[in-house]
Amino acid sequence: MQKRPQKAYKNLDFLNSKEARSIRIMAEYYEPYHRFRTKKINSTIVFFGSARIKSHEDASALLHQAEQAYTQKKSDDHKAELEHARRMVEFSRYYEESVELSRRLTEWTLNTETGKQKYYITSGGGPGIMEAANRGAELAGGRSVGLNISLPMEQYPNPYITPDLSFEFHYFFMRKYWFVYYAKAIVVFPGGFGTLDEMMEVMTLIQTRKVNKKLPIVLLGRDYWNEVLNIKAMLKWGTISEKDLKLINAFDTVDEAYTFLTKTLPG
Repeated sequence: MQKRPQKAYKNLDFLNSKEARSIRIMAEYYEPYHRFRTKKINSTIVFFGSARIKSHEDASALLHQAEQAYTQKKSDDHKAELEHARRMVEFSRYYEESVELSRRLTEWTLNTETGKQKYYITSGGGPGIMEAANRGAELAGGRSVGLNISLPMEQYPNPYITPDLSFEFHYFFMRKYWFVYYAKAIVVFPGGFGTLDEMMEVMTLIQTRKVNKKLPIVLLGRDYWNEVLNIKAMLKWGTISEKDLKLINAFDTVDEAYTFLTKTLPG
């Protein structure tokens, strides 16, 4: 008897080919859609922020190593490493604040009697601020989502994501879609190009009314954002309108951000 040929949907060579790109894109839409519906998740609070920000404990350990290295050999390279390590310790406050805000928001939304959550903390699934967000939710006894992305530098899922809510994307635009689709609020901690890209795309969608729902954007860390962004200059030059300034709600403390979010979002 002649052997049956392989079915097309089992042919991995084909599915990974250029010709099957549209199928892979559809899979990154339908598989998360199915999983979110199965888990009855339809409201998230999304945390954006740098993957490079470390916990205070880890940053302090790196500072100790840098101090020892500089003591042994006071070279320009070691001095630069020491200054960077000191900056990382200073920056680690945002990791700890991400943990704290996520923990408090999860406690606020979690029904301890039924175990049900209205809002699920969602991160990009990697290290840094993303890890801190998932960590805070776990500390509160809640579940959280990680929307990871395959990158050349191998960004692995952090250990605090709820395992059955851990996703891995190939396409950035599909990952961004799932950030926004269920989001009821966006919290943005200091970050680099990726964080700016994510935040600006959400702001563009709101400004152009591609997103019509109420979607507050919270920035944590005024010192950082005031130095990195000059949104008022855009208003001065006429590239945005006065009302566009209201898209951003900037705060310095977890208390301020928590109060704003819990008063703004339906409980």
